[in-house]
Amino acid sequence: MSTTLTEPFAFALDAALEARRPAEVRGTGRSDVRMLVTDKATGAVTHRHFEDLPALVRPGDLLVVNNSGTLPAAVLTRQGLRVHFSSVRPDGSWLVELRDRDKPYLGDVIGRTLDLPGGVHLYLERRFGKRLWVTRPPVKSVADYLVRYGRPIRYTYVDQQWPLSAYQTAFATVPGSAEMPSAARPFTPEIVTRLVSAGVGIAPVTLHTGVASLESDEDPYPEWFEVGEYTARAVESAKAAGGRVIAVGTTAVRALETAAEGGRVAAASGHTERIVSTADPVTVVDGLLTGFHEPRSTHLSMLEAICETELLRESYAAAIEARYLWHEFGDVHLIA
Repeated sequence: MSTTLTEPFAFALDAALEARRPAEVRGTGRSDVRMLVTDKATGAVTHRHFEDLPALVRPGDLLVVNNSGTLPAAVLTRQGLRVHFSSVRPDGSWLVELRDRDKPYLGDVIGRTLDLPGGVHLYLERRFGKRLWVTRPPVKSVADYLVRYGRPIRYTYVDQQWPLSAYQTAFATVPGSAEMPSAARPFTPEIVTRLVSAGVGIAPVTLHTGVASLESDEDPYPEWFEVGEYTARAVESAKAAGGRVIAVGTTAVRALETAAEGGRVAAASGHTERIVSTADPVTVVDGLLTGFHEPRSTHLSMLEAICETELLRESYAAAIEARYLWHEFGDVHLIA
């Protein structure tokens, strides 16, 4: 199957462009990925390498990274289904996705009860949308339970089960994500040192991302986030000094823009339902380092709020032509 970009971002992704292995397995290390660079000011689209990043940002710029760590969120049930623990809700219940043979399971569950390892019986209270369920896991700590019985969520394009460490970024300090905030995966201690030495700031936010295998045209659901006082001050300082705020990943965009009011960021935490798009555009984020997103996904709507649509289409056409790799182990895209 060939990949062809059509209006607006509807394209069939060639399976050959799906990254099946981590960069350190298919190359020399985590930072060994390509980076498409889209210059919003000039409209130039260029092909670079992630290790070029310190030379492409400016002294005074601030990179905002997501420090959420990835949980081993997939658990196999006695019924043969897989449960993907997605995200905790404000009332303490959880959203989960059921999978059967690597596809969302949309059928009924007898008695609405699933038998999980460790003698846990998971009751599905009600549907949330067409493929998620609301449930209240009968365990003291879902995170502790998953550490004991779960494994990382893996989709069919990944060629084997990789350890949880392959799904953690260099900034992961607060476990809670169902899937890795993968835009930060290429960062290494050496790259971070070079950035800081070049006068580039790095500040954390937390956003625990749920399952990202959204069907076409599904909106994101509420996710827990926190923007601390340090990061809020760092954003304000960078802006005041003329620096750019560059989010590392769409999750960082969602957290920052949720905490922004009137173009200023204040410390905030809770569950965000913010959907950044051209209808609800960014007020703080100037640029974005991200992966390449699925056709018709809501993440592309977020990108259009940061980058002019036609330039974004040109960028995706260039990425497809140059055979960039998609998904969590793939290449990255700098829009700044």
